[in-house]
Amino acid sequence: MARTGCFWKEAPYKINMPVRIDDPRLSDPQCVSLTPVRTVHINPWFVVQDRGGYFTVEYKQPQVIILPIIDNHSILMVRVKRPVIADSTLELPAGSVKRNEPPLAAAAREFAEETGIEIEDTRRFIVEAPISNSPNRTPTLTYIYHIVLSQAEYDFRSQHDDEIESVGCYRFKELKRMLISGKIYVSVPAAVIGRYLLQKCFS
Repeated sequence: MARTGCFWKEAPYKINMPVRIDDPRLSDPQCVSLTPVRTVHINPWFVVQDRGGYFTVEYKQPQVIILPIIDNHSILMVRVKRPVIADSTLELPAGSVKRNEPPLAAAAREFAEETGIEIEDTRRFIVEAPISNSPNRTPTLTYIYHIVLSQAEYDFRSQHDDEIESVGCYRFKELKRMLISGKIYVSVPAAVIGRYLLQKCFS
């Protein structure tokens, strides 16, 4: 099968490496040896701790991010309003796990809220290896799921949340250019998409 810049039509995406979903860092900091611990700041979303001289930003709830693959040719991305960096950035659907909510259920809920696509069968969300978004500041890891969508599911989506400016569908080749040019520059989405495209390239 002919290749074009390493991105070519192939079988649906499969995870080739074992994925550990019981890593305790997904839910709680494991840096217990960093003492003493002093709370510097607390708000409804996160806590800033001084852990033996390491200042950490610790979310009160676990975080999830979803990689939506459309018919093995594109990835769904959301443009999110980010006033703190004065931009609306291209990202993957993501959010926080609510209290007593399973991460898988949180992934389905956040995906529906940010894209307008409701998935009734949560078994379609497949767990991936987690990623650290800031290893010197955030002691927990991010839950990552991928889901394969049809073009029809994307085309007939409902309304999304107000915090989302738009929802888009980007082909693999276009994503490669966007990553290289810096149009996609938010760290975790860039890492998740880059890992997926590399796996397609070398698997």
